[in-house]
Amino acid sequence: MRLTSFFSGLSRNTYLLALSSLFADISTEMLYPILPVFLTQHLGASAAIVGLVDGIAVAVQYIAQGVSGWISDKLQRHKRIALLGYTLAALAKPLIGLSTGWLGVLGARALDRFGAGTRSAPRDALVASSADEKSRGKAFGLEGAGDNLGAFLGPLITLALLALALVSLREIFLLALVPGLCAVLMIILVRNKPTTTSAKAKLGFHLRSFPKRYWVYLGVTALFGMGNSSNAFLILRTTGLGASLTDTVLIYAVFNLVAALASYPAGYLSDRLGRKTLLLCCFLVFLAVYVGFGVTTNTVVIGCLFVFYGLHQGIFRSVGKALASDLVPAELRATGVGWYMTTVGVSGLVASLVAGMLWTNVDPPAAFLYGAGTAVLGSIALVLFDPGRTAGED
Repeated sequence: MRLTSFFSGLSRNTYLLALSSLFADISTEMLYPILPVFLTQHLGASAAIVGLVDGIAVAVQYIAQGVSGWISDKLQRHKRIALLGYTLAALAKPLIGLSTGWLGVLGARALDRFGAGTRSAPRDALVASSADEKSRGKAFGLEGAGDNLGAFLGPLITLALLALALVSLREIFLLALVPGLCAVLMIILVRNKPTTTSAKAKLGFHLRSFPKRYWVYLGVTALFGMGNSSNAFLILRTTGLGASLTDTVLIYAVFNLVAALASYPAGYLSDRLGRKTLLLCCFLVFLAVYVGFGVTTNTVVIGCLFVFYGLHQGIFRSVGKALASDLVPAELRATGVGWYMTTVGVSGLVASLVAGMLWTNVDPPAAFLYGAGTAVLGSIALVLFDPGRTAGED
């Protein structure tokens, strides 16, 4: 396989959108691994509150994504709406660090995720249109690689700043504004493709506009997602078993590096082998990791499982959205991917709330074994799902 073939079919916009995700996730992930610690150790919140804050924030993100996807398709203003979302998310980060109670964190985190949700669906429509149809998986894979590479670099930047005693924990939230604004700049540089007036006039939201396979796919996603709780619980479990904050942040960073390295090859392979095959692999990785977190207390094993979980993260983000994009008409692409991500978010909220209650009222392993159970059901549903002819299945 030649390197030119590996990266063929992509455009300037593809790379700019990948860079926007890189900077945006550096901004977000500078904060994510320290947020549970900030809530529990600095603001006195419980594990259930951590799950509530993260679950609500993620749900806000994905609900906003569905709405913004429909609006951006209707107006055909993908770049402008994405730019608004990137700007809101960047400006919300400092507000988290200025909070004096968990309710303040909830409000600022929700605003941050509202911005992330507002930008994501129109950005994904831009990603889908930035490459030819046979390279759509690669385009989403490159965007996912940028996102996960940012998630690798963000925690390392935080760790370096804290280790060198250059800033306080609260000041990290303020500094996250800088990469957030860099992401805004990348979107400004994206070239918007012109849209005809007739295309805008005909566009409307009708459930019948989406094929049956799309709705079945959302059902499979929801079933699996009912146990796909926030990664904050993986962080809490790792620290709870004795890992230091430094070790936990490093493990989390390597997890994101694995996700970044897996994203583009996963998208590339899905263009050739089919999306369903790759998604089933990532469901099984999730199952193995959650079973491991539920049955072992060895911190070395937990660390290895957390890193291994990066394969799920990298595949699920890029291939899941690429398949959603395959299943809808081109003029409804932002709407289709947006409601797919809304399904991920709402089911993730349920998963996080259930995991928080099991963690608090039963024990931590119960939260992970519950997730493993829904992963089994989701995997069975995916095996039975027929996506029709998609990339890699000609």
